[in-house]
Amino acid sequence: MSVPFLPTISTFFIVLSAVLVAIGWNLIRKRKIEAHKKTMIAAAGSALLFFIIYMSRTILVGNTAFGGPEHLKIYYTVFLVFHIVLATMGAVLGVMTIYLGLKDRLEKHRKLGPVTSIIWFFTAITGVVVYLLLYVIYTGGATTSTIKAIFGT
Repeated sequence: MSVPFLPTISTFFIVLSAVLVAIGWNLIRKRKIEAHKKTMIAAAGSALLFFIIYMSRTILVGNTAFGGPEHLKIYYTVFLVFHIVLATMGAVLGVMTIYLGLKDRLEKHRKLGPVTSIIWFFTAITGVVVYLLLYVIYTGGATTSTIKAIFGT
């Protein structure tokens, strides 16, 4: 079995970000504030690397269509939309949570942090499932460049 390089690397970074969030959550429970701060910034950096790789591939290469059985496509599509909504919410909440923490607005940071973390864990899990469905369980479908789709080249 052969898996594509960039999707594998980007999936690694999103999983790494979730693992770092879990470590950061544990650190703050132990009142290790500086270690928590560094770990959460590393988690954000890992998520940002995921996003850069994902967007670069999407713009330059394109997106891979679902290559599994046609009767499962609707379920995959609904699942993918759920993942995209979670990822968008997680990213926005993540930026807000980090901002609040860095600005010492800790009361709001403490309220938003657990919610953001849980959403991020589900984002990572659903992202791995999307990766598995596209590249491991089934062979990916057609890939079309966004640039080609827009400009017809």
